[in-house]
Amino acid sequence: MMDLRELYLEVIIDHNNHPRNHRMIENASRQAVGFNPLCGDKLTVYLQIENDVIKDISFLGCGCAISQASASLMTEALQSKTLTEAHEIFDHFHQMLTRDTVVPPLSIDKLTVLAGVRMFPARVKCATLAWHTLDAAIKKETVTISTE
Repeated sequence: MMDLRELYLEVIIDHNNHPRNHRMIENASRQAVGFNPLCGDKLTVYLQIENDVIKDISFLGCGCAISQASASLMTEALQSKTLTEAHEIFDHFHQMLTRDTVVPPLSIDKLTVLAGVRMFPARVKCATLAWHTLDAAIKKETVTISTE
């Protein structure tokens, strides 16, 4: 079990130190800003959506390792997904971090490295910030999303 935790920690550290899709999309069709006042995490999620498919997704921001790794992993997981698929992945990810019961299986691959965050309730907000910001971008909400 310790080897698995070490592997998960390595993935989180790698995505924090070398975030994927950490850039602005110049002609984003949608974007939203998220802020976690407890930890100081702040990010903007950018989307290029065509025919209800996420053609491009990125983020810019700063914050703790968990928030940055979660945003990076999210962008990889949702690239080329339909909005329906993105919503299903969001729901599964959120349940994985907030419920004690086992959620129905859904292939979320690398996102499971963040499952251990559930044991640290204050850090769940860090891990879900990018996802709630993504949801706001999809819904074209203009208010800054807060985890409080």
